[in-house]
This record gives sequence, structure tokens and C-alpha cells, in this order.
Amino acid sequence: MITVHHLAQSRSLRILWLLEELGLPYDVIRYERDPKTRLAPPDLRAIHPLGKSPVIETDGIRLAESGAIVDYLCTRHAPQMMPPQDSPAWAEHLELMHFAEGSVMTPILLNLYVGLLGEAGAPLHPRIRSELSSHFRFMEESLRPSGHFVLDGLSAADILLSFPAGVVARLGRVAEFPRLAEFAATMAARPAFQRALAAGGGD
Repeated sequence: MITVHHLAQSRSLRILWLLEELGLPYDVIRYERDPKTRLAPPDLRAIHPLGKSPVIETDGIRLAESGAIVDYLCTRHAPQMMPPQDSPAWAEHLELMHFAEGSVMTPILLNLYVGLLGEAGAPLHPRIRSELSSHFRFMEESLRPSGHFVLDGLSAADILLSFPAGVVARLGRVAEFPRLAEFAATMAARPAFQRALAAGGGD
């Protein structure tokens, strides 16, 4: 059994979705955000020193970081969701897996936090918007004709990139990045994604 420590309204939903796609049994322990700060509760620090989600417990280990968790689960249970290591697509897979959490989340989070500053953050918005445009454009151009990343079916990269792709619609930029917005909507409509949403508490 896999235990997922899942924070409400967070990227850890992707781990529940992956588990649903794989048909693996799991338990969810849900944590609520502080209503004022919107931060994770202190309880998560008892699970992992960083106090963040997702964290999974399985096979006698405790593992954090979304990319590491997706890599671990796909390597053990769904190698078909990653290209073979001797194929040209492997390098693209590696790049996009790290890009999903390492590059594109930086301007997304900056946009969120700077937005809380009101007028004080106004000078930073043009640079942040420019960075968002650059990262979203890279994602849009990386989509295959099939509407997926790396492979022509659901891949590990699709799982990780679903969150930043979904931000396009939340920022009202669907017209600029229509294929990316369509990808996010298609992923969210998958039955396994909807089951994960319900298992995680609806958000």
C-alpha cells in the first residue's frame, strides 16, 4: 500500500492522478492550508523536514519532491510512461521532467507571491509576464501532434507538466497558448484525474 501525504490545493494532486492511472492501491492523508497564510500546516514537518507535499511512503521509504516521486513510481510500475533510455526521446524526457519543477514553476510562483504585494510589486510584473510567456511558449512548441509531451500516449512528463499547463487558463492566456490550454483541459477530463480529484478531497 502507498500512502500519499496530500496538501489541499497543491501540485500533489498529480501523484494521486498517476496512482489512479496505474491502478495502484493507496491511502490519502489530507492536510489543510492555513486559512490566513495559505501555507502548509506544521503537521507536515513531522512527515518530512521541508514540511511540504507531496510525500509518499512505500516500500519502507519516505520520498518527497513531485519529480522524484513520479520517476520512482513510473520506473517501478509503469516503464511504458517513459521512453527507453537508448532512444533519442529519453533526453527530451529528462529535460521536461526537470523543467516541470525546476524552471517553469519559478515564474509561476513569483507571479503568485508578487501579486500579493499589490502596487509594490508592479515593477516586477513585466519581467514575470515575459518569463511566463517564454516558458509557456516552450511548452506549447514541445507538444507533439498527438497532444502529448515526449510520447504519443500519457507519459510521466504529461503528469508533471499538467499543473503549469493548467495555469495558462487561470491567467487568462488561452488565446496565446491554445494547444497548451487544450492539453490541460484534456488531462483534467481523464477519468483517472477525476477519480484523483475526488480521492484528494475535491480540490
